[in-house]
Amino acid sequence: MTSSEWRVGVLFSRSGISEITETEHFLGTALAIEEVNAAGGVLGKPIVPIAYDPGGDQTAYRNLARRLLADDDVNIIFGASMSASRKAVLPIVERHNGLLFYPSMYEGFEYSENVVYTGATLNQNTFALAEYLLRHHGRRILFVGADYIYPRESNRVMRDVLEAKGGEVVSERYLPLHADEQTLRSVISDIVRLEPDAIFSTIVGRPAQRFYRMYAEAGIDRKRVPIASLTMAESEIREIGADACTGHILSATYFQTVETEANARFVAAFKARFGQDFTTSVWSQPAYAQVHLFARALARAGSLDTHRISEEILLEDFLAPEGRINFDADTRHLWLHPRIGVARADGLFDIAWQAPGPIRPDPYLTASRFEDVWLEA
Repeated sequence: MTSSEWRVGVLFSRSGISEITETEHFLGTALAIEEVNAAGGVLGKPIVPIAYDPGGDQTAYRNLARRLLADDDVNIIFGASMSASRKAVLPIVERHNGLLFYPSMYEGFEYSENVVYTGATLNQNTFALAEYLLRHHGRRILFVGADYIYPRESNRVMRDVLEAKGGEVVSERYLPLHADEQTLRSVISDIVRLEPDAIFSTIVGRPAQRFYRMYAEAGIDRKRVPIASLTMAESEIREIGADACTGHILSATYFQTVETEANARFVAAFKARFGQDFTTSVWSQPAYAQVHLFARALARAGSLDTHRISEEILLEDFLAPEGRINFDADTRHLWLHPRIGVARADGLFDIAWQAPGPIRPDPYLTASRFEDVWLEA
């Protein structure tokens, strides 16, 4: 690395099972880096990204993280999306004393001095969603998810919250990451047979997109029996077709329809850079915000020393598109703004509920009580 630049790694899959959502991570990262550089860089030097596409393959994630840290002389990585990819790169990052900026909502129950966690923890999305479903749709919820750590942990916590509030899980199924059409059709058959009040889906990637299309084709009343998710955001709805998604629910900390001046600037910049048909989402926004957080911390640290960056970033207080965010230094996670959105005909979301302010992260669920009431009656 020359003294005239700040070299960082970017490790998101722009192909493979999670192509759409991780491309959103990549675009948010790229836009923020361009904004920082257009404003003069950091201490007069540009941020220079070295980007690789792991293609959704966990072995590739591991090997490319090693290449960035060992061969490319990088010690800061913006990357990973699914929990499986984060788990794949974490030992490499720790061994090389790198620093991973991780922008996805995830299951929690993790702490590493070598990770900055900028996505939502389960108390910042799952708790509010459970309360919303019980109040607006009913107590009988069907679970379906992909078979890896995030869906299983999300479902475990969602079950505990629902049952603490009088709800019932009528079925819980896990599907392969690359679930085929026959498997998805069997889930639709279960839904028709069991007649739940709502579906909690943690299926991800292309199978999730097929599932939403098949749900629409089955003619199930989406306003009465919606699919509720923590991940199915604007970018994937655009891919599925908005007409197949109206009425479905997303619990997230950001929507394109958030009404803040910072978000209006972000949306305008995103569309100007990538095209008017592109939407921002809970995938692009945290990736965008974490680059700006990094740049501000780097300006104070004056070097890419990971320990210095780690110390400085935990002091950050930043007006992100979703609202003001800052770190909980004890957990290395962000205070974020829980919201519930209902998909509408233009592919965006009406915000049906939002927290009155940022909610403290509780990745270990040590302070949260499952019986707490979040939503106003």
